[in-house]
Amino acid sequence: ERQLVESGGGLVQAGGSLRLSCAASGFAFDDYAFGWFRQAPGKEREAISCINIRDGSTYYADSVKGRFTISSDNAKNTVYLQMNSLKPEDTAVYYCAADAWVQTFYSGNYPDYWGQGTQVTVSS
Repeated sequence: ERQLVESGGGLVQAGGSLRLSCAASGFAFDDYAFGWFRQAPGKEREAISCINIRDGSTYYADSVKGRFTISSDNAKNTVYLQMNSLKPEDTAVYYCAADAWVQTFYSGNYPDYWGQGTQVTVSS
């Protein structure tokens, strides 16, 4: 059974940092792309970053580029999202996701596998 479990969310002041973790189980890890979506109340779920494990290539949405960094620890089958210079606009539930096609993350489609989400709240 393929499963993704996020952790690391919380409450942080504007300008602060958080690191989210996504533990993957049941995957042939390097056969998948992993990434992060977020969804604020009343808004569409937004793809913000992904990583192609096989070649290490990454993607970032313009809204987070330069502030967020995606990475992986392949020995731990874990993907991270380091979030710096956080803004109140970053407040959302953050979801880890996985798909065999990296293009899914930036083509407007939704990946096949999802975690349960972790809340990130950024105060003014």
